[in-house]
Amino acid sequence: MSDLIHKPASELADLLARREVSSVEVTQAHLDHIEAVDGDVHAFLHVSDAALATAAQVDAARGDGARLGPLAGVPVAIKDVLCTLDMPSTAASKILEGWIPPYDATVVRKLREAHLVPLGKTNMDEFAMGSSTEHSAYGPTRNPWDLERIPGGSGGGSAAAVSAYEAPLALGSDTGGSIRQPAAVTGSVGMKPTYGGVSRYGAIALASSLDQVGPVARSVLDAGLLHDVIGGHDPRDSTSLPDVWPSFADAARAGLTGDALRGVRVGVVKELNGEGFQAGVRQRFSETLELLAEAGAEIVEVSAPHFEYAVSAYYLILPAEASSNLAKFDSVRFGLRVAPEGGGTVEQVMAATREVGFGDEVKRRIILGTYALSAGYYDAYYGSAQKVRTLIQRDFDAAFAQADVLVSPAAPTTAFKFGEKLDDPLAMYLNDITTIPANLAGVPGIGIPMGLAPEDGLPTGLQIMAPLRQDARLYTVGAAIEQLLEARWGGPLLRQAPDLVAGEMFAAREGAV
Repeated sequence: MSDLIHKPASELADLLARREVSSVEVTQAHLDHIEAVDGDVHAFLHVSDAALATAAQVDAARGDGARLGPLAGVPVAIKDVLCTLDMPSTAASKILEGWIPPYDATVVRKLREAHLVPLGKTNMDEFAMGSSTEHSAYGPTRNPWDLERIPGGSGGGSAAAVSAYEAPLALGSDTGGSIRQPAAVTGSVGMKPTYGGVSRYGAIALASSLDQVGPVARSVLDAGLLHDVIGGHDPRDSTSLPDVWPSFADAARAGLTGDALRGVRVGVVKELNGEGFQAGVRQRFSETLELLAEAGAEIVEVSAPHFEYAVSAYYLILPAEASSNLAKFDSVRFGLRVAPEGGGTVEQVMAATREVGFGDEVKRRIILGTYALSAGYYDAYYGSAQKVRTLIQRDFDAAFAQADVLVSPAAPTTAFKFGEKLDDPLAMYLNDITTIPANLAGVPGIGIPMGLAPEDGLPTGLQIMAPLRQDARLYTVGAAIEQLLEARWGGPLLRQAPDLVAGEMFAAREGAV
């Protein structure tokens, strides 16, 4: 196994810039590791046939003296919710099986322009609906820490690819926690930017007022480097902010020097650390707060009383918007088409196609959303949920008047076993209880490793949130906390993860049964 796969993206970028290693070598090392372990992990739905050719082009450009970006030649994985003109883009759904878009998502185009090397498309819950990546039409992704457990969702494929060393960087999307929650249970780093800070053009929409594309990495600095590439205004996205953003990588570097936490007011949201939280998660959270206090941070308790209604409001707003966004999958324009026996009307073909093409969770949310938007119920359900959303935004405003950042566990539990919550959708939905408020308000949030829960030895995650447009603050504070924790652990948390070697973990488990 090449040691290149274990190096952070920032170090790979430095080695590439100094021409001590080639992009072809780095890319080949990751492709070899994908071939060795992804049969067990199933992080990827598609591995790019063009990866090595792209890497060779980067090496040639560097050899010709071309001016390249800071991450030029570094491989990256792409969540299958993002359109790619040279690879299938299915949103992990049968209804889009084999579909290759005629264009790249803006963030993918920016990756190519910055000379990163796309490795492939990662698995996810179908149309990003889920918290465990069990709802993929192509089978679940497995957590590299324990192959019997979920890697979070909906972006479990991107988080697993990064934590299994199949990719140093990945792109995810976060509608209610789908970057931060998988990061928490896989020991990786995931960032949900301020809504509108990263273009959604070319992201297959779930809930347009909540979706946000963001970076997945193994360190806060690496996430900042990737965020610098994909962020910024996009005139093709009507919700894109016109702001000029600072360097998020520089903000992370600032957190690694000096007394970055001294005097920082850290708000602990009391509504996000209560009943239903695993004991080991609460223990690691309390220990992290003590560490922050020792570093000079001021710990203050804040209350956000309307956060208790966030999950209920979210699961009215999201299905309503999803039912509208998924109406385009009608068997007529693109994607799967299933004709009833003997033919049928357009409506009958549409019904047959959706019956076969959509999974149970997608159907569940479309039905719920259509009902919430129906005549006579719009004001009672969708309209009321939007009013709650406004109250949650006001809670954030009040909390940020008392604190510079807010913190909570990024997920209430560690990774659970496959099948544990499939038959109980409400229990599954509560996995996002700490992350949903940030999406409803549009504020940025980052998830970083917080240590292993003592009862099961699995990763826990810390969520840090900042006011709108203050993404750079998260990188500074996040990098400073990460440095403190890693000093306590003696290195990155992922160094404590079990080794994955071509099928050995499955073989050992099957032999023990």
